Amino acid sequence: MAYSGEVCGKTFTSKSKFVTHEKIHRNVRNYVCEICKKTFIQKHHLNAHHLIHTQEKPHVCVICNKAFSQKNHLTNHYRVHTKERPYSCDVCGKAFSQKNTLTKHYRIHTKERPYTCEVCGKEYTEKRNLNLHYLMHTNEKPHCCDACGSAFLRKSDLNRHYLTHTKEKPHSCEVCGKEFSHKSNLNVHYLMHTKEKPHSCEVCGKAYSQKSHLNLHYLMHTKEKPHSCEVCGKAFSQKSHLNRHYLTHTKDKC
Repeated sequence: MAYSGEVCGKTFTSKSKFVTHEKIHRNVRNYVCEICKKTFIQKHHLNAHHLIHTQEKPHVCVICNKAFSQKNHLTNHYRVHTKERPYSCDVCGKAFSQKNTLTKHYRIHTKERPYTCEVCGKEYTEKRNLNLHYLMHTNEKPHCCDACGSAFLRKSDLNRHYLTHTKEKPHSCEVCGKEFSHKSNLNVHYLMHTKEKPHSCEVCGKAYSQKSHLNLHYLMHTKEKPHSCEVCGKAFSQKSHLNRHYLTHTKDKC
């Protein structure tokens, strides 16, 4: 006997799975965490959640010994070692190691942006990007450097900042040996050796090694000057030009 959902039409051969699925549509959350009161539809989701509070990580990678609280996280991690990418985009063929990454990728093709800011209406493809965006409205910078007290919006920005204190340069060029603190800087540096210029202007065809340089170039075509002086209102196409201009206002006069 098959059981069919009234809302989505999904069918199940097991009655128990059908009943559990229907709770998703009715948003029935009978399982409550005794510590933080967060609620869940299924008991195994609550059990997995408890590990956040206990800090338990019972699932260990036999290759590198990295530990995880949930078995599916370990399964996904193994693909780092095996290089397996079982989820492929049927539009462009790009492959991914995780199904949720493929789901996010599809939004590039569909232009879908399901997460909307309630303050300004800006839309995002991922919830985490929306959460980061909200911090711009609240002016929160939750990630603080314990060395100098500087605060950052993103943890990744804090991690990059730490390198200014440690002077570490963990990313080395295989061609000339030059070292960099950030991998992105190394990637840009490699283009000097390969002479690649992957970013091309759609208007005139001029090519650039960095996307930021292409974006600046586009302003020549659009005549946009997005950076304005708060003192006199003069506008500039590049922020560096605005910064130099500010010196004309701050210069000491005898």
